[in-house]
Amino acid sequence: MRRVPKPTVISCRIAATIAAAALVASQASAQFGGFSIPSIPRSSSSTQKSADGCPKGKSKSAGSSVLGGLLGQGIGRAASSAGIGSYFPSAEFADTLTNAIACRLDPEEQKQAAEATVEATRGEEVGSSSSWTSNTRENVSGTSTITARNDEVASNGATGRQCITVTDVIIVNGEETTANKRMCRAPGSARYSLAA
Repeated sequence: MRRVPKPTVISCRIAATIAAAALVASQASAQFGGFSIPSIPRSSSSTQKSADGCPKGKSKSAGSSVLGGLLGQGIGRAASSAGIGSYFPSAEFADTLTNAIACRLDPEEQKQAAEATVEATRGEEVGSSSSWTSNTRENVSGTSTITARNDEVASNGATGRQCITVTDVIIVNGEETTANKRMCRAPGSARYSLAA
């Protein structure tokens, strides 16, 4: 006959497992500064990239999501303090920055990069350029340069949108990322924005 564990034995085992998990969490919390929601998004553990150059997300089970979230917050905080994190592109700059550039910059740097793009496009000439250096992290900088002009002509022969190619180059801790973007301005519009 098989012996069935008593409810108190099972309860003790569950309590011991919870206590061990709490001990590990408190040690990790002390090492990584707590498990609060980080203000800067963490890096993906996957090395796969989406078509826009940002890390791809993966589907996870609920259990692995909870445990991964707790561990990832501490690891992500350490990675971002080392300057190797990945960020969410801000919707505020979606008409100015490509995701390949935005996902490597924190929100303040995205703003600086967008302002540099706007400044470069004001010149409207091939070769117009604007540079920036991060106000929030060391060893992060970038440049936006107009590298080509290719205005559109409407089907009736009238002048259509004015279009330019802008090359963004950012350097994050010695790693250079370059992205070309096509930006257009409709007749009468004040500024260029990313073309679809």
